[in-house]
Amino acid sequence: MTAYAAPSLTIRGRRFDWGTRTYLMGVVNVSPESFSGDGLADVAAAVAQARRFAAEGADLIDVGGQSTRPGFAELGVEAEIERVVPAVAAIVAAVDLPVSIDAYRAPVVAAALDAGAHLVNDIWGFRHDPGVARLVADRGAPAVVMHNQRGRLPAVEGEFHDVVADLHAGFEASLAIAATAGVPRERLIIDPGFGFGWTVEQNLEMLRRLGELRDLGLPILVGTSRKSTLGAVLGLPEADRIWGTAATVALAIANGADIVRVHDVAQMAQVCRMTDAVVRGSASEDRRA
Repeated sequence: MTAYAAPSLTIRGRRFDWGTRTYLMGVVNVSPESFSGDGLADVAAAVAQARRFAAEGADLIDVGGQSTRPGFAELGVEAEIERVVPAVAAIVAAVDLPVSIDAYRAPVVAAALDAGAHLVNDIWGFRHDPGVARLVADRGAPAVVMHNQRGRLPAVEGEFHDVVADLHAGFEASLAIAATAGVPRERLIIDPGFGFGWTVEQNLEMLRRLGELRDLGLPILVGTSRKSTLGAVLGLPEADRIWGTAATVALAIANGADIVRVHDVAQMAQVCRMTDAVVRGSASEDRRA
């Protein structure tokens, strides 16, 4: 597997060397409406889950306070802040891992960064609120920029013709916003947005062709965990999609993913270690070594 041109990235004192192994991002949802059925209602439960994920081999913790499932009504800004800020602050204090805020509105991101978050995970890739890019630049934070197919801009990107062409167009728009705001490119991670506005067939094609995004020279995050495409293929509810998740995680790594965002950390840590041993020739017993 060819190494990335992007340099290593240090987040909360931890160095992420892209291409050497797969990093695990554990999902902590403080949104009771979460599609995956893992939404937590209080801070103590969120901290307990983050601690468990750290013990199971997570490299990052991603905290989100709003469901992003299709058709869900958007929370008010203040309501989202009230959910995420106490959880972020408590997890940062309890767990010695980088903590990400999964949010796309500048006031929420600012409040989470003030509470100690180290990384911004924007499911709209700065295109919903360019103020997020300015915050990232001002605070010196790394960021995940996702292509959200729900938010395609036909006037900019043209009509849909091809999964990878759409992804490239979307990332070019996000990266242009980042550049204008002054965000260094080496602090960015891209996410193709599996499950965000794509059909089942397009999601599967995305995984098959993931390696075609490597020409952007940026680390790739993929989040397939428990998503509806797995349910459509397997005919199973969210809680029973662990083996489907395992298959897609292994394929994502084989096709170029550097970070996988998952709900089931212990099981996916084994998948990552085994797949890395095959794909990268890396069989380290300590995933965070």
